Amino acid sequence: MDKQTIVCKDREGKEFKIDKEKLFFRPSVYGIIIDQTKILLSKQWDGYDLPGGGVELGETIKEALVREIKEETGLDAEMDELIACQDSFFKASKEHFFHSVLLFYTAKIKGGTISTEFFDKTEIGILKEAEWVDLDKIGNLKFYSSVDLSNIIKQAINLNRKANN
Repeated sequence: MDKQTIVCKDREGKEFKIDKEKLFFRPSVYGIIIDQTKILLSKQWDGYDLPGGGVELGETIKEALVREIKEETGLDAEMDELIACQDSFFKASKEHFFHSVLLFYTAKIKGGTISTEFFDKTEIGILKEAEWVDLDKIGNLKFYSSVDLSNIIKQAINLNRKANN
């Protein structure tokens, strides 16, 4: 029986063919937090991502989203509405290849202050303090994501506009 080959992309978009047996399954959840004309983004290297990450075993999607937003931004948030669900095959490091199911929810800030205080050990050195970024700059930003974040953010913007009209 032939092994199935999967194409994974790294953070720069480079493709790698690997045997599917090398994949780790990693469900992930991300928050799209819009405040009028700005969006909250996690600063990574020389680009951005949405605050979020992996769902831990025994953790609900809601718990994971609230935890990840706190870790990456310092802010307390609550989950709102599901915007998109996509899958991804991603090379995280030399030995770690993920088959991810990515859930994107709008979220609202309940309190807190932007800080780096809650970064976990894997985020230190990769992430910088979260930033509020003008929505009109979304198309010009460098995103570190295995999916098209600009399009997902646009879906959230459109939903936000409909809700406010």
